[in-house]
Amino acid sequence: MKLLWAVSALLLSCWRANASTAPSIIAEPLEVSNQSSAVLSCNLTQSSLHIKGSHWMHNGKVIEETKSTDTSPYTVLTLEKITHNSGGKYDCVFLTDPVVQQTIEVKTLPHVAAYKHSEHGNEKDKGVMVCVSHGYPLPTDWAWFKEQNGTQIPIVNGTGNKYEIKSTPDKTTLTINDLSIENDIGDYICSGTNELGTSSDKIHLRVRSRLAALWPFIGIVAEVIILVTIILIYEKRRKPDEVNDDDDSGSAPLKSNSTTNHKDKNVRQRNSN
Repeated sequence: MKLLWAVSALLLSCWRANASTAPSIIAEPLEVSNQSSAVLSCNLTQSSLHIKGSHWMHNGKVIEETKSTDTSPYTVLTLEKITHNSGGKYDCVFLTDPVVQQTIEVKTLPHVAAYKHSEHGNEKDKGVMVCVSHGYPLPTDWAWFKEQNGTQIPIVNGTGNKYEIKSTPDKTTLTINDLSIENDIGDYICSGTNELGTSSDKIHLRVRSRLAALWPFIGIVAEVIILVTIILIYEKRRKPDEVNDDDDSGSAPLKSNSTTNHKDKNVRQRNSN
């Protein structure tokens, strides 16, 4: 029994010794929320591990310009301008054996953008509008509205089989069934919300008549009809002129032959005299 207590005490003392010398990284700040700029720093403490260098990572990718062979236990990363593209998870990494690292979160408002700011559909068909989001964290809630007289009217998913909304954290899609020229033309707003706030964008929907696709064909047919009409009128006016020309050319030889015969007769009479 005494031997068991002695072994337990030895193991506990070894664990405390390892815990006291385990590497620890003090990161400041641990989180950046909706700021325009920030300075991230990491300090490796309580470690006897040999440091071969360090670097920073953004969303799992190494930031090449931060690679260093410096053996200092302290590293800094300056974010001069924070946008939705620079939001995410930053890791300071110390090249020890084993590698140690610490994560700092940089959070921004969601950046919501329409895939296309102008969409169109044919009457009685479907209209589809898409919005996407970038940044960190991504929206946890999406909403759609239609502008009417300066007021945003919420669109409820599945309303009378008219509207269908499908959303993921980085994308939302609004489908409008049975498009109507009278009711569905206008501006639609997609809105994404995360823990820091809300962002939105606008899409204009145009609805064309079902006959719109026939207009080019009708135009071609009209052009052909006009062209054929012009040709027929031209031919009709041209035929009487050709007939007159033929009559004139037929009477001329008769007159010429009569004159010739008369001259021959006179010559024979003179000879006989």
